[in-house]
Amino acid sequence: MSFTKFSVSALALVAVSATAAAARDEIRIVGSSTVFPYTQAVAEQFANNTGAASPIVESTGTGGGMKIFCGGIGEQYPDITGASRAMKASEYELCQKNGVTEISEALIGFDGLSIAISRSNDFDWDVTLGEIYLALGAQVPVDGAWTDNPYKMWNEINPDLPAVEILAYGPPPTSGTRDAWVELAMHAGCEELEFVENGGFDGSWVKENCSRMRTDGPFVEAGENDNLIVQRLEADPNALGIFGYSFLFENLDKLKGVKIEGVEPSMETIADKSYPVSRPLFFYVKNAHRGVIPNLNAFIEEYMSDDALEADGYLSERGLVALADERREALQDAVLNGESMAAPK
Repeated sequence: MSFTKFSVSALALVAVSATAAAARDEIRIVGSSTVFPYTQAVAEQFANNTGAASPIVESTGTGGGMKIFCGGIGEQYPDITGASRAMKASEYELCQKNGVTEISEALIGFDGLSIAISRSNDFDWDVTLGEIYLALGAQVPVDGAWTDNPYKMWNEINPDLPAVEILAYGPPPTSGTRDAWVELAMHAGCEELEFVENGGFDGSWVKENCSRMRTDGPFVEAGENDNLIVQRLEADPNALGIFGYSFLFENLDKLKGVKIEGVEPSMETIADKSYPVSRPLFFYVKNAHRGVIPNLNAFIEEYMSDDALEADGYLSERGLVALADERREALQDAVLNGESMAAPK
């Protein structure tokens, strides 16, 4: 990557006002591995349309991207970060502390958190959220006691499931996919258990006791590179993988989705919310870099274009579930005009 050095005037501007970045050759983008393919698609379209250098897009995970993005203003810091969850209050505070005070938030669409398995596995997989929790949670109820998870085989949880070892590859704690998975699948699955329902445990109890994935082997953190999960699923037809639907969509020749509560992940079931595990996807713009980093405004315009975001746009072809027209138009207006987000609650 080639960067233009800070000029004395740019350094002075950053030091005095903390509102501008020194110009460099390329737009720099970090963040979510789930948002990565969408941003990469926009980067390619932008470069083709304009002849400008394609933005540098790095898959750092949502949490890692937020940390880098909120590091400060200037050419050594990225202009945009992708996120598979909304910015946390603590991340917003870090941004503010480091002079990143004006940030535009863009909710670009929706994605489902899918469980996938190799197409060479011929079992018709259909699991409940409760069964998912019992398979992957660090602690589960056994004979009326909350204890370390003893289950090794799927048929120990439900005799209708295969007599194969539980093995699932999934995202690390730095990933927004992991955050969303814990909230939307693990917490919801824990709440389905009779032990929790009959015990009258509230949301605080569930958050404290049902957030940890097991570390004794059946769940394996596979890093931020979803391609490695695909390779492992191809090598072991009984292994499951956890990632955003967009990645499953791109690999339907090799993988198939596992039904949850009888519903298969698809663009239609995510859009109509019949699929129980879905989430919004975001990117965040450092507004102090607008008008300073070459072509940043033009790139944002491409990302916010109807060609990209409409239901028949090129991002939907990659698996993004589009916003309704009215909501999309409000988003476009806010982001293109540099409207800054409010502090998260």
